[in-house]
Amino acid sequence: MSNKKLLLNLYWHMHQPDYRDLVSGEYVLPWTYLHALKDYSDMAYHLEQNAAARASFNFVPILVEQLQDYAEQSRSGQWRDPLLRLLASPDLDHITDAECQLIVDSCFKAHHEKMLSPFPHYQRLLKLYELVAPIMQNGQFHYLSAQYKADLLVWYHLAWTGESLRRKNKTVQTLMQKGLLFTLEDRQALLGVISETLQNILPRYQALLAKGQIEISTTPYYHPILPLLIDLKSTRDAMPEAPLPQSAAYPDGYARAVSHVAAAQAFHAQTFGEPAVGMWPAEGAVSHAALSLLAQQGVAWAATGQGVLANSLRKLDLPHEHARDYLYQPYKITNGQQDIVCFFRDDHLSDKIGFEYSKQYASEAVHDFIQSLENILLHSGDETPVVSVILDGENAWEYYPYNGFYFLQELYQALAGHADIQMTTFSDILSMQQTQQLPPPKLLKDICAGSWVYGTFSTWIGEPAKNRAWDLLCEAKRQYDLHVHALSASAKEKCQQQLALCEGSDWFWWFGDYNNAQSVQSFDQLYRRNLSNLYQLLGLTPPVHLSQPISLGGGDAENAGTMRRGQT
Repeated sequence: MSNKKLLLNLYWHMHQPDYRDLVSGEYVLPWTYLHALKDYSDMAYHLEQNAAARASFNFVPILVEQLQDYAEQSRSGQWRDPLLRLLASPDLDHITDAECQLIVDSCFKAHHEKMLSPFPHYQRLLKLYELVAPIMQNGQFHYLSAQYKADLLVWYHLAWTGESLRRKNKTVQTLMQKGLLFTLEDRQALLGVISETLQNILPRYQALLAKGQIEISTTPYYHPILPLLIDLKSTRDAMPEAPLPQSAAYPDGYARAVSHVAAAQAFHAQTFGEPAVGMWPAEGAVSHAALSLLAQQGVAWAATGQGVLANSLRKLDLPHEHARDYLYQPYKITNGQQDIVCFFRDDHLSDKIGFEYSKQYASEAVHDFIQSLENILLHSGDETPVVSVILDGENAWEYYPYNGFYFLQELYQALAGHADIQMTTFSDILSMQQTQQLPPPKLLKDICAGSWVYGTFSTWIGEPAKNRAWDLLCEAKRQYDLHVHALSASAKEKCQQQLALCEGSDWFWWFGDYNNAQSVQSFDQLYRRNLSNLYQLLGLTPPVHLSQPISLGGGDAENAGTMRRGQT
């Protein structure tokens, strides 16, 4: 190979929606702390172990806010997450039927092949439950003993520990070796590990940032789809025939979009010491109006999907047949006054990490990834290829053996030691362009509105249940606009927070028949609960139709629906 290098932006997106009921203060779903225990911890560990490796992380503000909240709960011992409160409970003999139901409903929710089957004691608990489940009806939840519930709570949390904790933490090792008959002291020891992990997550990433090993970007605060807040009709830029919600527009949507972006920058500066240079717009969802908004708010770079770039080139009647001819370079988008540089995801390589490499030996997967990069470099002509591999940094690993431990370890080693590959960040690329080490970004005169999933907004709008969810949100926003001004300052702030929560993308993601029924049900209920809370905070009675499900699901989406491929 020549002296020219391939520049690799490896970009991990960390996101969970707000799982709190803002009226009660209780957590409704546990996924934030479970992913912290397993994935956020492991992802920091691999970079801590390889100082030569570099990567970028995107932390959504509402995720960071919850991580801070969990750290505070762990310091006070006042758990507002019901599962952690049960793990800490000194008396599992006298918990309520609802708490019994929560334990058995929650504590088998893990990828069974990689997270349950490897542990015989955990398997035994599942088999026992399957034997007695038919008779545990009509309030018979106490048929299972307090010891059973203690063991199940412990094993659920052990299964959700990251591989780095299992290899380094003596308490985790001791509990796994013991296997059963866990005491209150055992549960308290496990809570100590969970507490320490939760308190250290953000400081670990802050330390990596201070060393210059990582870049951290942000997302509009509650993870809304900016282009749809601004203009629901932007859906039809990439899907001309898509049915739209009955509501013609989201009321005052542009101002709401600005609010999310400005709040994200302020929060990021407060957390990490300075505003973010770049943003991953929620779901990589962009339009010309949305990117202009980001530029006006001082955002220097954004990233999105390969499909958006292909659709944009098609819209401009420019060549778009072969990815190698257009993909491996940044582009500049301008509104005539402000510019923003856009990077585009390599769908093929990103989806291989997300969906394919979990089925291979780590060494084979890493070899394939490196070989793919070498092939891109070989066919790049005189240009320096800039490759952006972007994906979920938390949901893929439960499908890998050992939470992706060997894959990530070998991947970072291979990339950091490669003579022709340079691990970079997006801000690195901007700096190289400013110092003329790289040519300036090519101008993209227009951009086709879309997301990283298929280059469209089909995951969030254009289907009956998703459109119904938008109509319910628009209806609630109209009531908000009518009534919020009459409230006190503190009540108004609560309503604004609740509205922002309802505007997040995750609710719309889960609606649709292709998704798992259990997941759809939990997110459907939480979305309607959030809308109902908004009405209540406004002093209004929630509409009766909010008691009716929006979507039932029933499909079998790949990887339980938590991730999508960039291309069909």
